[in-house]
Amino acid sequence: MAGRGLSFHAARLPLPTAPIRVELTSPEWVVWGGGPDDAAQRIRGSARDFCLRLTQHRGLAETGLAAIGEDAKAWLENARVFL
Repeated sequence: MAGRGLSFHAARLPLPTAPIRVELTSPEWVVWGGGPDDAAQRIRGSARDFCLRLTQHRGLAETGLAAIGEDAKAWLENARVFL
């Protein structure tokens, strides 16, 4: 996910090298996944919450997103969208 690298760069933080798996639930309750299946670092939650977080319309604590691992949590804390 290229946006992850840009988020860390904009926050002036080093890019973690551990892979992150993202599993998001669509409004139709379909789970969308991206990243290696065996990744220890994971992000889980609704696609809506993920979009609201990445567009900085919600703070991480205001979402139902779960970050498993320090790198996944750091990404959600610093996530942003670049247009």
